Order: sequence, then C-alpha cells, then structure tokens
Amino acid sequence: MSIADCEQEEAGWGVFEGLPGDPMMWVLVFSELVAFGLFLGAFIVAHAVKPAIFASGQTSLDATLAGYNTIVLVTSGWAAAKGVSSARANARRHARLWLLLAMALGGAFVTIKLVEYAREIGSGIGLETSVFFTLYFLLTGFHLLHVCLGIIILAVVCRQADPVHVETGTIFWHMVDLVWIVMFPIVYLVR
Repeated sequence: MSIADCEQEEAGWGVFEGLPGDPMMWVLVFSELVAFGLFLGAFIVAHAVKPAIFASGQTSLDATLAGYNTIVLVTSGWAAAKGVSSARANARRHARLWLLLAMALGGAFVTIKLVEYAREIGSGIGLETSVFFTLYFLLTGFHLLHVCLGIIILAVVCRQADPVHVETGTIFWHMVDLVWIVMFPIVYLVR
C-alpha cells in the first residue's frame, strides 16, 4: 500500500462516507447532476427570454409519449431498487432478474424516445428549427446517452450481482430517473 493510499484511507471519503455503493460513483453522479443542472438552467433562462418560441415548440412535442416514458423509467428504477434488495439478501438470481427487467424497461425508454425523435424529424423539426429545439434535442439527447450508459452499467453489475456492485450501478440508474423526473415537466409541461 502506498503512502497516498494510506492517507486516503485515513482521510476517508468525507461526505461520501457511509453512502451505499462505491464513493467514486457518487462523485460521478454529483458531477453529472451539475452538468444536467446547467443544461436545465440554460433551458429555463432561454424559456424566460423567448417565451413565444418555447410555447410554440412545446406544442409540437408529444407529451403523451414523454409521459409513457416517465412511467417506464420510474418503473425501471423500482425494478433496480428491487434488484438491490435481492442482492443484499444474497438472492443473486432474483437480483439479476430485477436488473434485467430494469434494463428491458430502459430499452423501452430508448425505443419510445427514438420514436418521438423520428416523428419530430419526420415533421421537419431539427436542431436548427429554433432555440427551443436546439436545447430540447441537446438536453434530451444528453439524457438519452445517460440512459444507454446506465443500461450498460446495469448489465456489467448484473453478471455477479453482488450487493456493492449492484448498489453502485443502481446509484447511476436512479440519477438518470431523477433527472428525467425533473426534466419532463420543465421541457414538456411548463408553459
């Protein structure tokens, strides 16, 4: 063990000490929350500056599909939480099944979002249509990439389904859920 490792062990993880999963995942999650916060902040400010453009853009979105996606992603978060409970109870087979359900629902989210994008692009809407759609595609696309990354993370931790790894993977997955729950009303509903 090096001196730096000893110093790190003595110093502990501070605010991350005692949280479930690997503390480095919490560092990643908090940095991602900052990035999403900045994106959402830019969206909110641009909405305040150009309310007519945002109102027009929002009427072109399919809030029903986005609502279905909200249900799908929240249900996926529930399945991931059940996976953590199973892993903690040393029921690895059940943990894997719950994680597979979470991943399948994550795949459903991706599919629904791609259908939504296809409809928008098919109707002539793109990144350069307006400032609303530029921010919409960037923000929801950034989130979609995180959903895909979350599915990969869940697949990796699903292999062994030990409690610490499952907790670590689901921390990221719950961050993806939380961001969507905040993003959905701001992008689709608040006029």
